[in-house]
Amino acid sequence: MRLLFFLLLNFGALALGSFLMGEGPTGMWYSNLNKAPWTPPGWVFGASWTVIMLCLSFFMSKAIQIGPLRASILWIYSVQLVLNVLWNALFFNFNWMGIALIEIICLVFVVGAMAIIAKPYLPIKTWLLAPYVLWLCIAITLNAYALQNN
Repeated sequence: MRLLFFLLLNFGALALGSFLMGEGPTGMWYSNLNKAPWTPPGWVFGASWTVIMLCLSFFMSKAIQIGPLRASILWIYSVQLVLNVLWNALFFNFNWMGIALIEIICLVFVVGAMAIIAKPYLPIKTWLLAPYVLWLCIAITLNAYALQNN
């Protein structure tokens, strides 16, 4: 049940983020941006977020079972969920690339904090957060390039 709860919550957050980005990557604004040469094709974004949310759901379903970890991990998880959803609106809907960049840098630190706090309790399962951190680092470079070159 815990896993199902986090799957619903994480994929629900993805859906909300997609809703908040308006036209998003199909819109005129994004289509006309000078994008980084290493920008992956569109399908990679969907595949990456699917893997990330599956891993995060498995991680959280285990992390909340550990008493001393539960309160802090839920608080940090909540912050990352809000930041994750918010980035879509900042970047795609409002076109605030600078604010979106600061926000996504904060997000990578929040996910990193989640990993650091959980590592003593879940040394192997903490690696489930690695795809998330890696993807956020790529997203930071894409966001920074767009900000610098537009």
